Amino acid sequence: MAGWLSTALPAGCPVNDGLAIARVGSAQAMGRGGFALTSPAFAPGGELDPSFTAEEEDAVAPPLEWSAPPPGTQELVLVVEDASSDGAKCHWLVWGLAGQRGKLLEGEAPPRAGKNAQGNSEWLLPALPEGSAPHVFAFQIFALDLPLTLMPGATREQVLGAMDGHVVAAAVLTATYQPSEGDDWDEDDEDSE
Repeated sequence: MAGWLSTALPAGCPVNDGLAIARVGSAQAMGRGGFALTSPAFAPGGELDPSFTAEEEDAVAPPLEWSAPPPGTQELVLVVEDASSDGAKCHWLVWGLAGQRGKLLEGEAPPRAGKNAQGNSEWLLPALPEGSAPHVFAFQIFALDLPLTLMPGATREQVLGAMDGHVVAAAVLTATYQPSEGDDWDEDDEDSE
């Protein structure tokens, strides 16, 4: 595993060599030129709202915003993975984002999407059994020096393979998720007859 990863990842993010950043990133690319990824829906390392998880029926992908990548960037790629799972389970694989400052709104369909860990091209809602320890989700954005020529529905391996050697900058934003402990119902609140 790349030794630089442990110091480059945000605090609290497991150092998982299955993450996309471990495969195609580098110490030189991390945060190059001030490149950063943020979300108006959660602070770095903050908790994912249930509206972005399997806890809510009409859940969608969270909104994301990124700063301007280094000059010469042709395209941006976003990979969201569960850093706490074996092999870093892929939840979202997005490319075709313009090589400039930008954002994806809450629930917005990206220009191109590849297959997540369940084989579909949507935001894979985080889902954990009740009582599970919190999981850390790594939102990884990559600035590339060439546009990807992949068809929608490409696999993670195809996307990472096409990116290899072309990442000029990268940034990682993390969020945690732990299932709610059911309803906040207290039997003392119920009227007794």
